[in-house]
Amino acid sequence: MSKPYPMLTAGRLERPDGAVIHYETGGEGPAMVFAHGLGGNHLSWWQSAPVFAQWHRVVTFSHRGFAPSTAPGGVADPTLYAGDLLALLDHLGIAKAVIIGQSMGGWTCVETALAAPERVAGLVMACTTGSFDYDGFGDPQVQAWRQAMPARLADFTARGIHRAAGERMAEDNPSLHALYQGIDRLTYGLDKDDVGKRIRAMRTRGAADAARMTCPALFVIGSEDPLICPRGIELVADSWPSASTHRVEGAGHSVYFEHAIRFNKVVNEFLGMIGWT
Repeated sequence: MSKPYPMLTAGRLERPDGAVIHYETGGEGPAMVFAHGLGGNHLSWWQSAPVFAQWHRVVTFSHRGFAPSTAPGGVADPTLYAGDLLALLDHLGIAKAVIIGQSMGGWTCVETALAAPERVAGLVMACTTGSFDYDGFGDPQVQAWRQAMPARLADFTARGIHRAAGERMAEDNPSLHALYQGIDRLTYGLDKDDVGKRIRAMRTRGAADAARMTCPALFVIGSEDPLICPRGIELVADSWPSASTHRVEGAGHSVYFEHAIRFNKVVNEFLGMIGWT
């Protein structure tokens, strides 16, 4: 009989502006923090956090405004995400952590690493470049991707496919796709279009900031990602001093959810490589 995963316990952190950050934590060892994307919350990491809690102290949380966390006026301002995360690390007595961020969570990764590099042991950028721009490279593959994706996303919408889950998940594992949709619906009432516009407005970082991203980093890429350009991720990763990439063929925007076993294996190898074990 297999041993149960360590139990996670829930907590709430109140921020000075009235926001309340919901988090869950458990396990012992070097700390790992999981930052979810626009279509998720702390539950998005149900296939990863309990697994890593066998050897690490893990922390999952919901960004401000994403249920069950709250934000003043219901406005989930992403410029405040890094400050929230650093406050959460202080609250939990964690001096340094590896941060794993998917999509929107990549903004949290980047901004935290730039604001407090001494608190970040490494980054896993899952289908994201965070606040780093890739259109400025003038790459023809990125330009072609930009032209093709609107029609593809419109097709997803017409067919009831969650754009962050993707066609393969919807067709090959409809139950998993339904769960992804259900987690997304938990944040009822939040204007996610507004949050999306806000994070895209932050996507201005380039070479000067890339030189400052000196911590070890792993970029996980879904080859069929319709939301963050796979070629763009490669270009940004190449601009960071200590970054590597791992490409998953046939995967969409949520490799961590769609191919959790492979994702966990790759992350675990990265942790071993940087000595965070």
